Amino acid sequence: MNKNSVYPRFGGILRRRPTAQASVRGSDRYPEIYGTVEFYETPFGVMVAAQISGLPSPVGDCYSPVFGFHIHGGGSCTGNADDPFANAGMHYDPRRCPHPYHAGDLPPLFGADGYAFSMFLTDRFTVDEIIGKTVIIHSRPDDFTTQPSGNSGVKMACGRIERL
Repeated sequence: MNKNSVYPRFGGILRRRPTAQASVRGSDRYPEIYGTVEFYETPFGVMVAAQISGLPSPVGDCYSPVFGFHIHGGGSCTGNADDPFANAGMHYDPRRCPHPYHAGDLPPLFGADGYAFSMFLTDRFTVDEIIGKTVIIHSRPDDFTTQPSGNSGVKMACGRIERL
C-alpha cells in the first residue's frame, strides 16, 4: 500500500462510530474535568481521539499545562482517600516493557484554556486488548524516563474503556 492511499482512509475512519470509548470524569478534587476518549480500530493500529474539558488552566505566563495521559491496567475508577483512582492500577503493560514503552504509555495532553484535544495512531494495543481497562489523566507531564510511570503526578481523572 502506498502512502497516498493511507490518508483518505483515516478521514473515513473518523466519520464512523468508534469501536470503544471511555467517558472521563475528574476526582472529587477535580470535579470540573470531563470528556471522552474514543478508540477506532484501523488496518494500521488504533486511532485514539481525546476531547477533554475542565482541565486546570495555566498559572502565570510560563506555565504550560501538560498532563500525563495513560491507559492503566485496572478495570475500575474507584479508590480511597489517598488515591481516588487506586483501582485503575498501574500503566497497562502486558509485555513487561520499561517505561515509556508500556502499551498504555500515550502522548501527553496539552491544555488550552482548560481544554485538550489529541488524536494519534498507535500499534501498541488493539481495541480488544484494552476493553475494561481505564484511561487516566495525571496532574503533571510524563517525563518519559522515571520508572515505573514517568513521575506524572496524581491521577486527576479516569474513565473505563467500554466497547460500543
